[in-house]
Amino acid sequence: MKLVNLRPVIYTKQVKYTVEYYKEILGFTCNGHTKDWSQASLSRDGAEIMVSYPTAHVPFDYKPQFTGSLYITVDNVDELWNELWDRTLNCYELQTFDYGMREFAIYDNNGYLIQFGQPV
Repeated sequence: MKLVNLRPVIYTKQVKYTVEYYKEILGFTCNGHTKDWSQASLSRDGAEIMVSYPTAHVPFDYKPQFTGSLYITVDNVDELWNELWDRTLNCYELQTFDYGMREFAIYDNNGYLIQFGQPV
């Protein structure tokens, strides 16, 4: 038995708006969605994210409840930074860290933290 893939699910009450943000700003593709826009699947290259309206099993008050971040490894972080820096709400600008990563972080339209990094 092996783990095959990790596809995080982020909750929002604005699934369609979130899909548009990920498509128009971050360059993702919508791979499909339910008729009522309660769920959608997004991808860009090897990164996959699902967007879902909160279920009755999960308390949700319009704020992200994920206490970490989505960390996406890229092959050219400088190019991506140049593409996004003036189109997104930035958490921190592009920089190289002592732990061997060059990275930056943004907040998506819901407030979820997304980090993009490349090994140096």
